[in-house]
Amino acid sequence: MSAEPPPDIAGNLAAVRRRIAEAAGAAGRAAADVTLVAVSKTHDSAAIAHALAAGQRVFGENRVQEAQTKYPELKARHRDLALHLIGPLQTNKVKDAVALFDAIETLDRQRLAEAVARELERQERRPALFVQVNTGEEPQKAGVPPGEADAFIEDCRTRLGLGIAGLMCIPPVDDEPSLHFALLREIARRQGIAALSMGMSGDFALAIRFGATHVRVGTAIFGPRPAAVPNGRGA
Repeated sequence: MSAEPPPDIAGNLAAVRRRIAEAAGAAGRAAADVTLVAVSKTHDSAAIAHALAAGQRVFGENRVQEAQTKYPELKARHRDLALHLIGPLQTNKVKDAVALFDAIETLDRQRLAEAVARELERQERRPALFVQVNTGEEPQKAGVPPGEADAFIEDCRTRLGLGIAGLMCIPPVDDEPSLHFALLREIARRQGIAALSMGMSGDFALAIRFGATHVRVGTAIFGPRPAAVPNGRGA
């Protein structure tokens, strides 16, 4: 049985960008208002290098340790590369995450927020912070329950002095995603938050219609992941 041919990463990126532009145009928005986060989790540095050669500069990783093996050298060579943490963050990895990532999209509990606040002070770094909302209230998934999101955001801002740049969600696999996108948009409206990270390979066009400013796309760019990744929907 012959091996699968390598994905055409440049061609895939061009196709995804076209779909983003079409979805943004249909929603009366500018394509430039939507940031494509290329999810490179489980893919190697060679695949990322192909995406970089095709002009992609914003990437997402699920795990701090995996990102540490791939991105320091790439970031040294590409000063405009921006790296987002899109997977759950443990408090014992906060120091490393603050040092490496340009955005942390998975702030979701008080203890973690306190650890991040302390580390920002120590390192004098300011990655963009997103609060992850568990819009489906799934017990196996990270994220603040929707009913607690407002209080959590306000505590981050007032007690900890954290600037909250955005909100992030991962809808349940079997639910209609528009319901979750609408819920996240409403929480952001109440809190005066501009950035919404929502939408993946299968539903990013719909997410753009609901106001997504960041879409996290992996499979449609890099092809199937070499290994299964836990925590809900694929990117």
